[in-house]
Amino acid sequence: MIIQPTETTSKEGAQKIEALCNRIQGADSSCQSAVAEIIEAVKIRGDEAVVDYCRRFDAPKMSIAALQVSAGEMKKAYESVEDAYIDTLGRAIDRIEGFHQREMEDSWILTREDGTIVGRLVRPVDSAGLYVPGGKGGDTPLVSSVLMNGIPAGIAGVGRRIMVTPPNGEGGVDPHLLVAAQEIGITEIFKIGSAWAIAALAYGTATVPRVDVIVGPGNQYVTEAKRLVSGMVRIDMIAGPSEVLIVADDQADPSLIAADMLAQAEHDPQALAVLVTTSERLAAAVPEELERQLPELSREEIARTALEKHGVILVAGDLEEAVELANAIAIEHLELMIVDPWSQIGGIRHAGAIFLGEHTPEAAGDYFAGPNHVLPTMGTARFASALGVETFLKKSSVISYSQAALQADGEHIRRLAELEGLGAHAASVGRRLEKYRR
Repeated sequence: MIIQPTETTSKEGAQKIEALCNRIQGADSSCQSAVAEIIEAVKIRGDEAVVDYCRRFDAPKMSIAALQVSAGEMKKAYESVEDAYIDTLGRAIDRIEGFHQREMEDSWILTREDGTIVGRLVRPVDSAGLYVPGGKGGDTPLVSSVLMNGIPAGIAGVGRRIMVTPPNGEGGVDPHLLVAAQEIGITEIFKIGSAWAIAALAYGTATVPRVDVIVGPGNQYVTEAKRLVSGMVRIDMIAGPSEVLIVADDQADPSLIAADMLAQAEHDPQALAVLVTTSERLAAAVPEELERQLPELSREEIARTALEKHGVILVAGDLEEAVELANAIAIEHLELMIVDPWSQIGGIRHAGAIFLGEHTPEAAGDYFAGPNHVLPTMGTARFASALGVETFLKKSSVISYSQAALQADGEHIRRLAELEGLGAHAASVGRRLEKYRR
């Protein structure tokens, strides 16, 4: 049996639950040192280092002059894609834009009778770097990453969106990616990937602009590079392997559950697929379905490895226990495949995205429904949120006192400043109060 079902009340079940709740993964030491070396090289040598890494790992004939996708390449991309793709792309853009427009925050002002004015000024960052993974050596263009990263940045009002993506062996970029970028208004695209792309965006080179925010998924080298440059730039999140948890009752269809677990498992050998069910019958049927469907997949080996190493099926006593387990695990994608999923949504506290009912596969959220698919993993849904428009916004406080307002608040401000031992703070208020008395 590819996954052995386990009772939540058993010793083995308790061990699996503990492992799921503490699944934070860091980069291995060799990756950390290699990435640090790459970042330092790009910081010091700029374009020269970027091209050296690109030639070594991606495109042997890459040159500094060819790093940026040319206007000719951008135009030619439209000749290489089908009309059906353009149609699907347009519909996906409409859905994603429609959702993210609701996320936009407004500046606001609060006035008080004494003349005090306070508020918050919401402004976009000046520039954002959008990382789009190569996708199986460039053979599977990750168009959804272009849309999910680029559209929220555009809605936020970011003035300059810089897209980076690894080139293929000939130094080109898949036309589907170039068309998707242009359809959402991105025109600056660079043929660089991995840690050297992140370093170039963070520090800037003669060719690649320095940015304020870096977003987008990637392998452990990309993730580690984002971690190392965070603080100097904002990043979206430190992401681990993709993951799904399905809560299912006795009425759920085992073939659909298996299909959704496989959809997660085919991402990566480290991907996590979990089923928590109240039905022993279902727990026994799903492994059989997994075995039946696996041979149908082009990525069978990847999916099988993920399920064998990381797949979990837990049998809970009731739905309440299953939902509480889901909260404790704080999964990236949570599917409620139960008779009345809406009855449970009020009890869900921690999940990156929630998919309700049999007719809502995770794939709908990955590509077309509208919400962002860049989501917190490794239990960080306890405190983190999906990438969104707010990722590209910053807030400045606005404070304006009238004389009367400062006279009213002045002694309180001085008292707190003096209590903290900050005499100059207290004096900056006290001198004004003295001036008013003259």
